[in-house]
Order: sequence, then structure tokens, then C-alpha cells
Amino acid sequence: MESLLAAALQPQAAITLAILAGSVVLFVGGWLAPEVTGLLAVALLVALRVLSPGEAMEGFGSPALITLMGLFALSAGLFRSGGLDRLRALIGSDAVRSPKRMIALMVAAVGPVSAFVPNTPVVASLLPVIEGWCQRRRVSPSKVLLPLSFATVLGGTLSLLGSSVNLLASEVSSKLGYGAFGLFAFTPIGIGVWLVGGLMMVLLADRFLPDRGSNEEDLLADLASGGYLTEVKIPAGSELIGQSLHGSRLQRRFDVDVLELHREQERFLPPLADRTLKLGDRLLLRCTRDDLLRLQQDHTVVLAPTPEEPVRSDQQNDQRMVEVLLPSGSTLAGDCLRDLRFRQCYNVTVLALRRGNQVLRERLGRVQLRDGDVLLLQGPKDAIRGLQASNDLVVLEQLEKDLPTVSRKRLALVITALVILLPSFEIIPLVASVLLGTVAMVATGCLRPGELQRAIRLDVILLLGSLASFSVALEKTGLAAALARALLAGLDHWPVLAALMVVFLFTTLLTEVMSNAATVAMLIPIAGQLAQGLGQPPLAFIYAVLFGASQSFLSPVGYQTNLMVFGPGRYRFLDVARYGFPLTLVMTVVVPLLICRWFGI
Repeated sequence: MESLLAAALQPQAAITLAILAGSVVLFVGGWLAPEVTGLLAVALLVALRVLSPGEAMEGFGSPALITLMGLFALSAGLFRSGGLDRLRALIGSDAVRSPKRMIALMVAAVGPVSAFVPNTPVVASLLPVIEGWCQRRRVSPSKVLLPLSFATVLGGTLSLLGSSVNLLASEVSSKLGYGAFGLFAFTPIGIGVWLVGGLMMVLLADRFLPDRGSNEEDLLADLASGGYLTEVKIPAGSELIGQSLHGSRLQRRFDVDVLELHREQERFLPPLADRTLKLGDRLLLRCTRDDLLRLQQDHTVVLAPTPEEPVRSDQQNDQRMVEVLLPSGSTLAGDCLRDLRFRQCYNVTVLALRRGNQVLRERLGRVQLRDGDVLLLQGPKDAIRGLQASNDLVVLEQLEKDLPTVSRKRLALVITALVILLPSFEIIPLVASVLLGTVAMVATGCLRPGELQRAIRLDVILLLGSLASFSVALEKTGLAAALARALLAGLDHWPVLAALMVVFLFTTLLTEVMSNAATVAMLIPIAGQLAQGLGQPPLAFIYAVLFGASQSFLSPVGYQTNLMVFGPGRYRFLDVARYGFPLTLVMTVVVPLLICRWFGI
């Protein structure tokens, strides 16, 4: 501890420690977007002379980041060309008759696909398919959606391309002198994790997955029964004018909860039963989807979700109502519907909003959107279909011909196969293979240039590029070595297996409260130094960090795909931990065992 204290008191080290501590607070608190926090840390490290501009910006030009950008484009080409239609058809097949079989199928089919395709688009593509299967089978989505996320997480550790975190870990390891990872460097360990994790997911399903219910008539209506939020306005000529809520037909005729009343600049909270209603009053309601439809047909109120103009009557015949999800990284998150001018941008009306089981007590147009929110939209079919091309929204219903089979499907599959095979046989480097594959996707028409630009997740690129500076700063200031010596003092007489278990579990827990990419960038330098102090291969402990950062099974915010299924499955916060805790315990033993076996420790 004395050496750690002495190292931390050095000016450059103290500055680095303060910046990293502040970054952790911002990552956990969520006051700034993760990529903005990363950029802030980079700027401070350069401004305070801890790193030179060249050292701080190395991550933005790294082969790992360029590979990731190409990987986003390749996956977009696969989906746009219908290359994964067969996977969608398999998952949505009526031959699958029970949630357990669906979970087993997702582990077997979705896991391997996630080894080469980023898991976010995989989940986004399969969500409406699985919800359609649930509706036909009268199965609660909560019985299968969380396993979908977990299956992609397990599959993401089967190859280097399975996750952006894998590529970041490879880049950090290379910079620290431990060597970059090959395409299938940790696949033997990943296969064991995938098989054991998949078996546990099936065995735990009956007892540990919640059943949030299903409706014999309409599953989607049941999804809304927990409380959509919407606004209605009292128009001229309404029979409600001059009546109280208690004496009106509104609550007798409809199953609604009146949460607030807005009158010009005034806001009234419950109890509202005896308050007299006036022309132009806005009522904030919580109600089911069926009642929303009935409210549209009742002339005593009109839907008023935002201060935008209503849909014209001549458009009503072509209207369709669908649910959409705000995925992790959506640029809409953080803004309200009114500021976004949502209707003008997408030609659809937001009727209601659901955020898990949380009851929102704000006017709909002023609610600040968050990742994982589910919006109920109404608009023309063409507008709804156009939403499928957006990276900011995921349509949670299968539309007719939503992914038509196209002539370039096989071409896209061949290009993807070559991208994987060429670096596997060391014919060309991985980054060159991915870039050539991206160019081939565009040149052959599998992906249009505009789609190529939209496919690249700028938030992920900025985050990973900035986080690489964390590792450089920890190593340059000597903090990594000092922290490793402090850990070594406590783990010196422990078996190597136990030390690996500590590293894995600590990484997993840290990932649940902050970005897994930030966890990898901070812990790999320490893990490498710790391994050298214990006289063990550095890659063994680096792999423990890598797998620990990827095995996020304890909270909806620990991994972006967990958040994506949280709203559609109507999960509660502890539902994820209930299903994921036994899985985490098993992985805490299995992963270190597999690492020890692979490295012969």
C-alpha cells in the first residue's frame, strides 16, 4: 500500500487518478453520455500534460476501431440484403412450441451468429420476430426476451468480431506489449462458456424467468395493460365541459387513471375527482391500448399527445398503430418529443409511452426520452415501414414484407464468409479483410452509400477511441504497476485459479455499473501487471477481464441488449438479476477453469 500511495502522490499519477475517478462517477451516474465522458477525459489528459496529443488520439486511428466501423457496415449489408432472413424464419417457426425450446434454439442459432455480427442489430432484427411468435403461442415475452439478450452476450465471446469490447481489448493488449488477439484466439474458451451458459439458461428458465402474463385476445394489448401514458384534450362541444371527473362518463366508460390536469399554465395533481373540467383542459391518462383506440372514437375528448397538428381525416384509412423501441445509443434519447418535432420528422403521431413498469407523471410532449423506452405510434403504413431504416428506432411488430428476399442475399453471405476466412488462414490481415468486404458490399449493391454512413455507430466509435487513452495513461504514469503490486500483496499466496476468479468477478461487477468498454480499458493494464507479478501469462488474466466485461447478466443497464429487451418484456429491475445471478456464479467458476486449462496453468 505504501508503494501505491507513493505512486498516486506523483503529480501526473494524481491527475490521472482524479480524471479516472471522475470518469467512473460520470459513467455510473449517467449525467453525460458515455462517449462525451470519454472525450472529456481525453481532453483533460492532454490539457494537463499527462499525455501528448499523439498518445491520446492513437485510439481513434487504431486498426481495431477501423475494423469495428467496417463490421457495422458488413452487418448492415447482411440485414439489408436479407442475408439473415433464414435465421429470422427459423426463430419465428411454429415448430418451436415452448419457451424452453425457443431458448435452446436461440442459444444454438443466435449465439454463433453473434460471434461475427454485432449483437445490437441481431437483437433489433429478432425482437419483432420473437414477439410475433409469443403472440401466436400465447406466451409472455418475458419468458424469452431476456434469454435472447443473454444468448447474444454468450455468442459475442466466440470470436474477436463478436463484440466491440473484444476489439478494444485486443488493441489495448497490443499497445501494452502483450500482443493483439487473433480472430479465433479465445474461441476454445468461448465455446465452453457458450455451451455451459446455454445449458444453464435452459435449466433456469422455468423457475427464474418471470411471467408477466399474456392475453388470449391480443398479446400486444396485454403489453400495454401495465400503463401507457397519453394525453387527451377536451374540445369544444364536449359533454365533459362543466362536469367533474367524478360525475362524468370518462372514468365510468373507460378504464383510465387520470394522473394530472393541465389548464393553460396551471398543473393540478390528484385528487381530481371534484375538479370542474373546462374547454381546452388537457388530461394526462394512464390506460390500455384498447382504451386508446376507443378514446379516438369518442367525441368527448381528442388525443393530444404533442402540440403538433393532428392527422387529417383523409389519412385515417391508411393509419396503422405499432410499438417502437428506442435502442441503446439512439440519438433521440435525452430529448423530448416536442423539441424533436417527432411528427414532422417521421410522419407519425406518438400516442403513448411506456418505460418498463414506471408510471411517468409528465406531459407526453415534455417527457425526456431514454434508451429502452417503448412508444406507441400511429401513422401511414409507408411511414411505419420507413422507420425500419432508422438506427434510432426498432419497430416491434412484423410488417408485411418487412424484409423481402432480394437477389443479392447469397452475394452478401459470400462476402461475409470471405471476410472471415481470409484472415483465418492468415492470407490478409483482419482490418484489410473487413475493409475490402465493406467496399464489396457497396460495390455489389448489397448496401447503398447512404446506408453505409447510417450503419456506423458514431457513439461507439467515439467511446472506444477515447477510452484507449485510459490504458496509456495508467501505464505511462506507473499507476497500473502500483495497483498491480497492491493486489499482488493480497493475492500472492492464493492459487492462480482463485486469483483469476477474483479478477473475473470484480470485472463483472464493475461492468454492471459502468461501460464495459471503460472497464476493459482500465483493468487490462492492471491485470497484465498482476499476471507478471504472479509469474503467469499476462493473456490469461487479460482474458479474465475480457470475459468478465462481456458476461453482463445482473442488471438491465449493464449491457445494451439487456436494455433493449427490458421494455418490450416489461421486466422489473430485479428480474434481470434473478435470472442472471445463478448464471454469473457459474461463470465465475467456469471461465477461470477454462482459462487455466487453455494456458496449462
